[in-house]
Order: sequence, then structure tokens, then C-alpha cells
Amino acid sequence: MVAVLAFAVAFLTAAITLGAHVPAIPKAGVIGPVLGGQYPFHVAALALAGAVLGVVAWRSGLVRGGRALTAVTTLSMLAALAIGGIQLSAAQQAGTRISAHEVLSQIAYPDATPDTTQVYATRDGQALTADLYLPQHRNSNVPAIVLAHAGGFRTFDKSDLRGTGRWLAGHGVAAIAVDYSLAAPGRPTWNTAPQDLLSALRWVQAHADEYGIDTSRISMGGMSAGGTLAMNTAYRLQNGTIRAAEGSTPAPPASVVGFYPGTDVSQMWKDDVSGSREAAELFTGGTPAQYPQRYREVSPTTDIRKGLQRTLLVVGDRDRSARPETIKSFAASLRADGVDTTFRELPFAEHAFDDAYGSLTSQTSRQILLDFLTKGPRHQ
Repeated sequence: MVAVLAFAVAFLTAAITLGAHVPAIPKAGVIGPVLGGQYPFHVAALALAGAVLGVVAWRSGLVRGGRALTAVTTLSMLAALAIGGIQLSAAQQAGTRISAHEVLSQIAYPDATPDTTQVYATRDGQALTADLYLPQHRNSNVPAIVLAHAGGFRTFDKSDLRGTGRWLAGHGVAAIAVDYSLAAPGRPTWNTAPQDLLSALRWVQAHADEYGIDTSRISMGGMSAGGTLAMNTAYRLQNGTIRAAEGSTPAPPASVVGFYPGTDVSQMWKDDVSGSREAAELFTGGTPAQYPQRYREVSPTTDIRKGLQRTLLVVGDRDRSARPETIKSFAASLRADGVDTTFRELPFAEHAFDDAYGSLTSQTSRQILLDFLTKGPRHQ
């Protein structure tokens, strides 16, 4: 029974670490970067337990099998520790103050509640709300960011941003996490979701004094599909190619943030990774062949030109959806037009690497975001 348990641990940890180090391996290359990249020290501890079981099996008479299991789990432990070491080095280079407690204990979203939740607009009779995470001391104007959540334009909500929002507020930045119109069969939102973000930005600008926000330092950003929406909306505002359908058009945000964003919705459709084709079709109402103009309009690549806001782009080097080479190329295109652009690629990180709030990559990404929002272009 000890040998069977050791075998199960050896198989699992070997698959995770092999997949994390060699993403091209089928199946293991999908789960490895997720588990190995977010929980390397947990995987190392599990592998250590497997090594102990292997030794017990070895000493109990299963000599060859016990030796093999001990060797495999020991190698898996070392491979997992190597991941953690590389991520720790990246965190230190980014100036991150690592919390070991969070690394080990915060394996998902933390419990956090907003300081207030406000209705920022009403769309088709439905209230759209924003969760505000505010710094404790607001006697002077603070920077702020309007954040749009991930979910392929069709799922999840603003509560996914509670960890990031509360952490930013604790470090002097007001975070406004917003819900927006989600796409569904027969209800594309390519033209309404950007309007929702316009309304959210306008609401924040109008209530800036009330919440101690510096209107000259309001950013707009998001994760995955939320990043796509935020970048597209902010760039179009800056370029003057979008106006509010109702009410006044807000001033463009001072900066833009995209965490593992889709930069070209047509490419999302072509790649068809993790449901990206279905998401693109629900969002736009059809295929690129049916609605080429819609796909162009909602893709941040369309809006690259001189004069855009300074931009932060963060992606994991194991991301299969927002591929790092694509994001890096997007960053290069922005820079070629003179846009102040910061690009960061995090090691052993898959899509939505910040789902594990305490992971090294999640802590590092928050530090990168904080520095971008508070230190300004001269420090990038």
C-alpha cells in the first residue's frame, strides 16, 4: 500500500514538474504550468512526502521499485524547487516584498470586501455596479485604477478582483473593480461593454473628490478579456474614435494596464485556445468573416498609433492563450510609435497566474502594477 501511494505521488509530481519545464508535452504541458507554476513549494512538499514513502517501500523489501520511486520523487522535488527559485529571483528583481505565509496559505482568492459598492450606470434596466477599494488615509489625492475582470467576455464578475483591489488600496492606490455587460448567445456585447467602461470611467472622474482620487492619475486596466476591453476602450478614447452613447464622454485615462490580454480578437478566434473562438463569437455576434469591422473595432491592435497613454503589459511565459511572443510583439509596436510601454514576462506562469493570490508570480505582478501606477514614466 505504501508503494502504491508512493507511485501515485511520483506520477503526479513528475507530470506536474515535467509539464511545467517542458510545456510541449501533451496534457502534462497544460496542467504543469498551472500547478507547478502557482504552487511550486506545495508540489515540492508533496514530492518530498513521496520520496519518504519510496524509502519506506525500499526498506520494506520492494528494493527496485522503492529506489525508482525515491529517485523520481526526489527529482520532482528538485524540479519544483528550481521553479520556485527562478520565480523568487524574478520577484526580487522586481523589488517585491515576498510574504512566505501568503505563498503557503493563500492558494486561491482571499476573503476581502470592498469599502463600498456603487451603481455607476444602468443598462437595459440592469444596474451595473463597481466595488471600490480605498486607501485608509485619503486626505490627499491618490492614484486610481478602473479594473475590468477576466472571463472571456461572457462570465465571472468583479469579485475576482477583490484580492488585487484590497492589496492596492493597502498600498495607497484606489482600485475600482467594475462589472460590465456579459455576452451570451444572441446577445453580443462588442458595442455595449466598451460603453460600460466609458460610463465607469466617467463615474470615477465625477466622484474623484468624494473618494480622494487624483483625476490626473486614473488608469484603466484589466485581466484577460477585461484587459482587452480596457485597452481597446482607453486607446479609442485617446484616439477620439469612441464617444459615450449616453451622457458626456469622459477624459481618457492617464495610463493603461493589460494583464495577459487578448490584443487581437480575430487572432483569438483563429487560435481557438481554451474556448477563445466561442468567446470571440459570443462577444462579436459571429465570425471574423461575418463581421470583420466588429473584430477590427474591438481589437487593441487596431488603435496603435502615436500619442497613446503609457502602457503596462504583463504575461506569463507559459501562457497558451495570450502568448508571450504576441504580447511582446504588441509592446514592440507600441514602442515603435513612441508609446511609453512597460513589458514584463513572468517565469513559469500560465494564463490567469494571479488566481493563486499568494503565489510568487501573483505577488510579483502586484508589485509591478503598483510601481507602474505610483512611480510614473520616469521610473519605468
